[in-house]
Amino acid sequence: MTVVLLAEDDAAISDPLCRALRRQGYHVELAETGADALKRARGSDLLLLDLGLPGLDGLEVCRTLRAEGASIPVLMLTARAAEIDAIMGLDAGADDYVAKPFRTDELMARIRALLRRGHAESEVLHGQDLRIDVGARQVWQGDRAVALSGRQFDLLAYLVRRQGAVVGREELMRRVWQTTWIGSTKTVDMHVSWLRRALGEGGAPSSRYIVTVRGVGFRFEEG
Repeated sequence: MTVVLLAEDDAAISDPLCRALRRQGYHVELAETGADALKRARGSDLLLLDLGLPGLDGLEVCRTLRAEGASIPVLMLTARAAEIDAIMGLDAGADDYVAKPFRTDELMARIRALLRRGHAESEVLHGQDLRIDVGARQVWQGDRAVALSGRQFDLLAYLVRRQGAVVGREELMRRVWQTTWIGSTKTVDMHVSWLRRALGEGGAPSSRYIVTVRGVGFRFEEG
């Protein structure tokens, strides 16, 4: 049974949400603090993470999980609909976000999409000296394993699938972040920068893998 960890300290939200998730057939566990969420995340299939947890907040929980190499899908819940909060959540490594108040059917659709992404069929992509095992969600640079967050992995896989072509920032938001929210695409640039560093390219504006096309987007260079 799929295990969903709900990190939410407001019982007015967590109680009905737990019931709704269980009706969908998920096994639900509840964490009311950030520290508890960190302890229990690795045994779960998906994390619903409130931004405003007491003590260790949702952003720090997400950053810590990604720094530790955890690839669990993270859907962030925020009571604040401001653009900056969405950017911060995505930049912290969240895979998607939903602003409160949210519709239950929309939330369930987002959950299903993230879980499908995590169970992708076996596919191996190649770009220059990179080998990307989509099913296992592993990246190899020659003989070296490359540690990537879930979002960085999805971004690299999409660019490699389109290698040689320029991919716009808005397209990446739609296809990788699976959202039509394009009020700001700064998060795309941040993730590309982190991805370059993970591939050993430092913080350069372009690299031998991913080239920035000014005013348009990015291109993964064919080998």
